[in-house]
Parts: sequence; C-alpha cells; structure tokens
Amino acid sequence: MVNITGEVQKIIYQNEETGYSVVKFHPQQDKKAITIVGHFPLLAPGERLEIEGEWKRHRVYGDQLAVQKFTSLKPLSIKGITRYLSSGLIKGIGPVLAEIMVERFGLDILEIIENEPERLLEVPGIGQSKLASIKISWKEQKDTKDLMIFLQTYQIGPAYAYRIYRRYGRNAIKVIEDNPYILAGEIEGIGFKIADRLGQNMGIALNSPLRIGAGVDYVLKKAQDEGHVFLPQEELLKRAEELLTVGREEIGVTLENLFKEKKIVRDSDRIYLPHFYYTELEVAKELKRLASGSGGEFMGIDLVIKAIEGKRNISFSDAQVDAIKSAFLHNVLVLTGGPGTGKTTTVIGLMELCMHYNMKLALASPTGRAAKRLSETTDFPAKTIHRLLEYNPKAGVFSRNSRRQLKVDMVIIDEVSMADIFLTAALLRAIPTGTSLILIGDSDQLPAVGPGNVLADVIHSGAMKLIRLSQIFRQAEESLIVVNAHRINQGQFPYFKGKNKDFYFIKMEEPEQILEAIKSLCQKRLPAAYDFSPVTDIQVMCPMYRGVLGVDNLNTVLQDTLNPQGKKINIGTREFRLGDKVMQIRNNYDKGVFNGDSGWIREYNEETGEVGIDFDNRIITYTLGEFEEIVLSYAITVHKSQGSEYKAVILPMVVQHYLLLQRNLLYTAVTRAKNFVVIIGTMKAMAIALKNNEVKARYTRLAERIKECF
Repeated sequence: MVNITGEVQKIIYQNEETGYSVVKFHPQQDKKAITIVGHFPLLAPGERLEIEGEWKRHRVYGDQLAVQKFTSLKPLSIKGITRYLSSGLIKGIGPVLAEIMVERFGLDILEIIENEPERLLEVPGIGQSKLASIKISWKEQKDTKDLMIFLQTYQIGPAYAYRIYRRYGRNAIKVIEDNPYILAGEIEGIGFKIADRLGQNMGIALNSPLRIGAGVDYVLKKAQDEGHVFLPQEELLKRAEELLTVGREEIGVTLENLFKEKKIVRDSDRIYLPHFYYTELEVAKELKRLASGSGGEFMGIDLVIKAIEGKRNISFSDAQVDAIKSAFLHNVLVLTGGPGTGKTTTVIGLMELCMHYNMKLALASPTGRAAKRLSETTDFPAKTIHRLLEYNPKAGVFSRNSRRQLKVDMVIIDEVSMADIFLTAALLRAIPTGTSLILIGDSDQLPAVGPGNVLADVIHSGAMKLIRLSQIFRQAEESLIVVNAHRINQGQFPYFKGKNKDFYFIKMEEPEQILEAIKSLCQKRLPAAYDFSPVTDIQVMCPMYRGVLGVDNLNTVLQDTLNPQGKKINIGTREFRLGDKVMQIRNNYDKGVFNGDSGWIREYNEETGEVGIDFDNRIITYTLGEFEEIVLSYAITVHKSQGSEYKAVILPMVVQHYLLLQRNLLYTAVTRAKNFVVIIGTMKAMAIALKNNEVKARYTRLAERIKECF
C-alpha cells in the first residue's frame, strides 16, 4: 500500500453511474504524472487528493495505482483553484467567472466561499440571486463529499450519492446505517443489488426479513419496468429466489407477513403492490361511472354532419359517421385504426359538432410531442394530459382530480396506447359524470413505456362502444408509407415501387457498410434530394443500444458527421456540442419537459456553466449537473419515437438485432414517418421481424375488471 498526496490533472474516464474513474494524477513531490483508477465522486481538474492504494500493471495501459481510500483536500495553487472552480461542480460558476473570482481573492477564495460568502458580491457579475445559488451548491457539494467518502467503501457511485443527499439531506448517513434497503425503494437508479451490497457489508443476514421484504418489493417494482401491473405468485417466487439466493419457504413466510402488514395485495394467485392493485380497480370503476352517465339529445345531427362536410370539403366514410354520432350517443367511445384511416378527420368532425352545439371541448395526448402534432393536424389547441389536469410539480399532484373536476362537455384523448395505468386513473377521476370521453389510438403500436396496456385492455373488455376504422383513404393510398404500414401489420412484405417514391429498401449486410450509408443519407443524399434538414427533419431509429448499429454508436458517429464544428461541452465523460440534437429521458415537471421530448442545444454560457436547450421554441436552461437527464438523439430507439412524427425515418435492420426484430416494432417505426422511409439491411432481418408477431404479454387484469364492473 502506498500513500500519495497530489492534484487531479485530467479526467481520462469517469462512469457517472458507478463512479469508476481513470485519472491523470500529479503527485506533490514528483514532476511526472501517474495514472490512478478507482471509485470517486465527481472529480475536477485542480482538485487535491490524499490517496491510498496498490500499484497494478494493466496489460494495455501499463502501471496504474488502484485507489482503495481517498480524502479530498483543497487545491493549493491559483491554477489548481481556478481549474477546480471551472469544473461545473458548483452551480453558477463557469470558467470565465472562476477566473474573475480567483483574480479578486487569490488563494483565499475557497475560505471566502466557505466562511464569508457575502464577500462574493464584490465580484462583478455576482448578484444576490447568483450568490444564493453558489451558497446552496457549495454546501451541497461539501456535504455530499462526506457522504461519498462514506459510500466509497461500498463502491456506490457519485451520481447516486447526489440523489441520496437530495432525498435525506444531512441525515443521509444515519438513514443508510439504520436501513440500507430503503435506498432501493426511494432513490432512482439504486436497485436492490446496490442496496444489498451495503446491507451485506453492514452485516445484515441473507435470510433477514428486512432483506427478503426489500427483495420482494424490488422484484415487483422491476416488473413494472416490463409493463406488468402484478406478478403471478409462482413467477414472483421464482424471481425472488434467483435474486435473494434463499429458500422459497423463507420467502413464503415473508410474503405472508407482508400480506398481513398490507404491504402487498394477494388477488387469487396474483401478487400486487397496493398502489397498483387499487389503481387497476379504480380505472375499471371510473370507466363504468363515465359510461353510465346520461348524455344529451342532439337534434338534427345528420344534417349538421352534412354541413360540416361541405364547410370542410371532406367526405366522411360510413365508419367515421358512425364514430362521430356514437361520440354523442355513448359517454365512452373507443376509436382505433391504423395510419391513413381517418382518425384525425373524425376528430375534426367531432370538434365542429361541439362548436355547433356550444359544447366545451378538451383535446389532449399523453406526451408533449403527440399533443403538438395533434394541434397541428386539427388546428385546435391540444394539451398534454399533465397540463390538462394542471399538474403541480412541487406538490407532485394533479390539481384537477375527483374533488376539482374538469369543466368540459367532451374530452378527446389521442395516442391512448402511450398512457399507462396511473396516468389513465388520474385522467378518469378528473372527468365529471355526463362528460363524453373519446379514447383514440392505434392498438397495434407498441404499448406504453409504463405499467399496463390500457387501450388494448379496454378494447378486449368489449364493454365500451368500439369503432375500428379500416378503410384507407384515397389520398393516403398514394403513399407507400401508409400502404406498407398496413402490409407490415398483416405480416406481409412492404412494396418498394409505387407512384410516390417515399419508401425505399437498401440491401446491405455488413454493419460497417450500413453505418456509412446512414451517414451519407443524413449528411448528403436526403438533404440534397428532398431539402430535408439533417438534424431537424431526419430521424435514425434502431431497436437496441449496443453494437455498431446500436443507438449509442450511431449517436457518436452522427454527432461527428452532422455537427463536427459545434463548440464542445464536456460533461463528465460525455461530450455534447452546441447545435446537437438531444432528448430528455426522464419526466421533469419543474421544467415542463418530459421523457422522449426532443430538442437542440442552442446556448452555452461558459461563465455560469449553463446550457440552453430549445424544446418546441422554448429555451429550457440546464446546469451541467442536470445533464444526466439529457442524451444525444441523432439516433433513438423505436420506443422513444412514440407520439412523434418525422419527415424522414432511417431504420437499419440486421440479423444482429435478432432479439428485438418484432412486427409491432417495425410497424411503429414506419408509422412515425410523414414523407420518407428508408430501411437499410437484409431481407432476412425483415422476414424475421414480419414473422415475429408474439408481443410479450403484460400481466394486467384490467380487461377482466372492466367486464366485472359492467
């Protein structure tokens, strides 16, 4: 073991999830830098550390010091302090402001931030607001250092330490010592395995009821990520046994205790977390309440529909007329159909009728992308369901609920397939009895990311009035995108020759060749032929993240291809650039930006370390520390494309994607394109996808519960 004190010179690599880092480190008494590796908090160039570790020889990278313990020290030099403050660790301080601060106070700057922060007002550019931000960030950074040092023994990464601190504050260490398993249920990203590592190191027995209970809770919550609302008891026991490595008898005893303590709900052989069970029940009961409400009488509706056709210069099909009239005769209507079958035209007819009868209408969709698209196609203001229900991010509740319901006569929800069981429950309880509810969606698309399969379950229940639009309209028939979407949905090979050249297949086998073709299509061929913007109009989609044609590599390559000169913004080990296309990957209610929203990096303030991202012409400001919610999105998974529409879609299909080659995934990707689709790959891969129509079943009992209620 060796002890060395020195300064961080350069971060070569740092994994923000695990904290594992490779660092160029300059020992205090040596002119030559060394390489150190280990698990650290978010380090910054210029930071001083006292480290303890062992020398090891890496077969490729040579001698490295594997650090086992460390203590963070304050930088000693002007250069070191400037680099430390410039790192983005402290909110509100960027490279320019850091230099000004160090120029004003010299080596005393850290002591001043610590003990006399009000003196920072002497620095040009720092007012009361920025001072408050710096004080809060400095205190958090200081407190989280202590927490990180406590956690480093258990190799818990810095990204988690920040989340733990935000949840428990200065009591974090005591909370963890009392019950490390609480982290698995309350801290995003910390699952059972990480919490269990803490528990095992703290001496908690493998068969401890505390540990087994936490494992069961984790298994049920993990099932939610797969879309399940419950798990059959046998499936739960199997998964828990694999996770916990203890006998079923001990797990069974804990299950009985959890049931008695009302921490789980048993419904026959189905095991639910209580919130899931009662939400599923509520959705069925709320649909029954809304469907049983009494509707009004609408005289002369056939004549009004004829007048709308003349006014809008459209001709409704028989099924569309049936849907429009049914919306006024039935309190709950489900309208489904594929692309080009006239769902949007039907919505326009409903809007016109509402205006004719002086009815108040609300139009909404689960995501901002889908709501924006709905507004553009109907020329009527549409909202997200969250905005419709007036979500309060600070309180974490919807302001519109069963006690304060919406004051509308008709609610139309589009893209219902994207709504999970919880969002559906929140919506239904806010709709008053007597208000008409129209649920619209394509049941053949991918289901919601969250738990449940609401649209499919409502349809399968057979309890609500259902209109299925199947006729493809003449204008849509001219598009191979629409025609082929329906062929794909029926398991048939798409056509590649038609009147409109909007659907292409490029035959290639080698992933490296396909990668070069994608680069050429995005950068040159499509922009030149169709005047598409490489960044805003073209979307590359892929089934998976890893590999040459995975989302991760595609984003790196396309960033270099489409935005090579953008000013670099280094955040940990990730590199963003001014002008990059990016995506939000978590719901952020404070900012009003949601999982799957796409934007573009428009601003970067080096002085404050703040980045401005343009989401639908709204500039949303992020600190560097908030960028864990942002990823590059030149390429995205098909799941992330739901609710969006792009002028052009490029989809690589190779046999290497075998596990994710599914018919509904291919169908969803194609239906996201408005003007142009190009598939690059092999016919074999496409044949696999078309044949694979086995949609993974979700454990949900909503359809049966609806039947029971009705």
